[in-house]
Amino acid sequence: MEQIPVLLLVIILFAIIILANAIRILREYERGVIFRLGRLIEVKGPGLILLIPIVDKMIRVSLRTVVLDVTPQDVITQDNVSIKVNAVVYFRVLEPQKAIVQVENYLAATSQISQTTLRSVLGQSELDDLLSQREKINHKLQQIIDANTEPWGVKVSNVEVKQIDLPQEMQRAMAKQAEAERERRSKVIAAEGEFQAAQRLADAAKILSEVPSALTLRYLQTLREIATEKNSTTIFPVPIDLLKPFMKRDDQP
Repeated sequence: MEQIPVLLLVIILFAIIILANAIRILREYERGVIFRLGRLIEVKGPGLILLIPIVDKMIRVSLRTVVLDVTPQDVITQDNVSIKVNAVVYFRVLEPQKAIVQVENYLAATSQISQTTLRSVLGQSELDDLLSQREKINHKLQQIIDANTEPWGVKVSNVEVKQIDLPQEMQRAMAKQAEAERERRSKVIAAEGEFQAAQRLADAAKILSEVPSALTLRYLQTLREIATEKNSTTIFPVPIDLLKPFMKRDDQP
């Protein structure tokens, strides 16, 4: 009679172990790739999944977007500048069965293909293009990496070059170049201002020559500006008409 409870306990324990191996619960963002005796059967989930113990094996695959930080890569650009670049890759699994069957580890494979593509693409570009055409280079990286990961059921949605580390010598050279460019712009702006001022003065002289009374008004306005409150200078205005006979006499041969 004492052996019956022990046998019942063993049976209950065995049933619990079987149920623990047969029941799986997958979250909304998870899928289960089912293998039966080593052969791919189907992809199930989310929710409650029933497996045949010992016969079936399930591998979980997450469908959420993975943010992969590409380690800094040493790159020599097309114009022979040594830089260190890192990037970030956004991708997600669209076909779980391919992500498990077609590649051993899709995370590591995507990371390696991202590193090699980053070195290859940036090595074919010049430094000025890397600094000014960042969006174009990001789009090119995304297309190349996505084409390589498509057979694995992985979709690369975006690639962003995070940071470009330049040597100290190159940073100083770029700073000097920027300073020279700003100085050139300031000189061009100053010369443009002088040209416009000279053009305006020529127009004003033409108007004053055509209307003599305008010259007299300008003369009186200048005197008013000079005669301020605390100015000790005494100015006697002389009519310009008094000087005309002398000017005409000097013009005669």
